[in-house]
Amino acid sequence: MNNQTVSQVIEPNLVIEGAGVLLRRSIAPRSSNLFDPFLLFDHFAFNNPLEGPVRGFPTHPHRGIETVTYMLEGTVRHRDSLGNMGVIAEGDVQWMTSGRGILHEEMPRRGANGNIYGFQLWVNLPSAQKMSEPRYQEIVGATIPVVEKDGAKIRLVAGEINGARGPVTEIAASPLYMDVTLQPNSTFALPIPSEHTVLAYAFEGAADFGGEIAREVAMVKFNNDGEQVEIKTEEGVRFMLIAGAPFKEPIVPYGPFVMNTREEIEQTLRDLKSGAFAQ
Repeated sequence: MNNQTVSQVIEPNLVIEGAGVLLRRSIAPRSSNLFDPFLLFDHFAFNNPLEGPVRGFPTHPHRGIETVTYMLEGTVRHRDSLGNMGVIAEGDVQWMTSGRGILHEEMPRRGANGNIYGFQLWVNLPSAQKMSEPRYQEIVGATIPVVEKDGAKIRLVAGEINGARGPVTEIAASPLYMDVTLQPNSTFALPIPSEHTVLAYAFEGAADFGGEIAREVAMVKFNNDGEQVEIKTEEGVRFMLIAGAPFKEPIVPYGPFVMNTREEIEQTLRDLKSGAFAQ
């Protein structure tokens, strides 16, 4: 198989969101839609005492997207306008489909070691599903399959590898979402459809991603020019691997909303103002 090459290595920007949350942001929603079907990837940590008290994300709306929260340390308490409430703990995943609209809050808490550490990914919805019913898939860490192969330890959240299937299902983008740890002096290769968008986020160690060296912390975007991705490491590396089928539709992002037209964004703002949002 031909290995995919890399189109760019992205150094995350520091941004402030919510009630003063410091994030490393690799990609953000843009009308250019260069990472279709993926819209945003944030790496959050609250482990520097200079950051002060832990802040979170008070009640806010979403429409037209899916948000994916993956916790490595600490917890996030969430509740929403549908009456759902729960806690995402270490190793857990929440895959929320906002559809036609939802109001929710996410409030982090430190873990036993005093840390909060995790990722949030936004995945687009195709036009036919943007006004669908909201839903959650909450995955307890213990139910996420772990695949070990050729020096790799893979926690498989969504997609399939070596006959194992991730617990997140029925997602329009047919995504692959996995947490991969490679031992030193090992190679990881995975066939991925050449038409899919493929991203890798290195957050521990360093590796050769398709011919480009990326060291923590960095986002790698692969080209669609091969049948597999290959990652080689001498010192060891841990990364998130993300892949999915692009929808190839125009998008209009506006804050927490991503729709297909400006008119749909304007209607969303009217719904929010009139109280018809998330009804």
